Amino acid sequence: MNAPLSPARLLQVGTGFWPAQILLSAVALDLFTVLGGRALTARELGEALKLHPRARLDFFDALVALRFLERDGDGAKARYRNGLESAAFLDKSKPGYMGGILEMAQARLFPFWADLKTALLTGQPQNEIKHSGKPLFDELYAEPARLEQFMRAMTGASRGNFAAFVDKFDFTPFKSYVDIGGATGLLAGMVAEAAPKLDCTTFDLPVVAPIATRCLAERGLAGRVKVASGDFFKAPLPKADLISMGMILHDWNLDGKMHLIRAAYDALPKGGAFVAIEHLIDDARRDNAFGLMMSLNMLVEFGDAFDFSAADFQGWCREVGFTRFEVLPLTPVAGAVVAYK
Repeated sequence: MNAPLSPARLLQVGTGFWPAQILLSAVALDLFTVLGGRALTARELGEALKLHPRARLDFFDALVALRFLERDGDGAKARYRNGLESAAFLDKSKPGYMGGILEMAQARLFPFWADLKTALLTGQPQNEIKHSGKPLFDELYAEPARLEQFMRAMTGASRGNFAAFVDKFDFTPFKSYVDIGGATGLLAGMVAEAAPKLDCTTFDLPVVAPIATRCLAERGLAGRVKVASGDFFKAPLPKADLISMGMILHDWNLDGKMHLIRAAYDALPKGGAFVAIEHLIDDARRDNAFGLMMSLNMLVEFGDAFDFSAADFQGWCREVGFTRFEVLPLTPVAGAVVAYK
């Protein structure tokens, strides 16, 4: 006998902003960093975070129920500690910290997504451009604090995907490598560590270069990864045997995507490879809900930008002249598509 229909899933999704805001608020309050490796009572943790007494138990216990915190014991003497994922990825003292994307979700994306219906009806972005009239990247890159937040967000969103790519891809056929739109140099640094003989470069706008230089130096890679600057819509890309773009192509409409694919093709020698790392939508557009939601986020952010499938990417690359392709699944929601010249 079939189970009776229930509205539970509708309620869960329709109120999905509840658990999202609980997690995002915890990140914004540095809760997971304040806890670190300690176990604290609700009173101790609440005082450390300067939370109102009324809010403490509900907030901390909701984080327990959502599996972001662990709790030892019950009542006033119970102690809260980070869950395994929270300890690994949401404690700023850990190298795997990826909370930057969640910080940006709280500070920027959450209020913009309140206007998703308007974006669906108009096809227009609902971010800073709606209020200032300036393109998103002009707004983000004009203010150092906002640019730093964006760079941290991109690092947090991409670290796991990049680590999986570096683990799965064979770098031995290549002598030189450039990551286009490299931001803090995260991916180029990971590749340099994994392939010591490869000549590695990270490339982004001139305003980003000091951030990349500082971040690479902090990782001990100052002399190992070159930092190059330029505008990939105004000048040719640096030439290399291997070129990557991590979470770059989805920022643009089809004309922008084709420009970048052609630029990569022109910068590669015969036998060279172009890698796109993205939250690839499955070819049938039925399963990767995160990829589809990321594409809606591109609607909210840019209007005409969109995410895509591996089949889409291969079709565009064939049009430019690439002849052979490979798809590398990276995480449950992301993958890399490799096009060979």
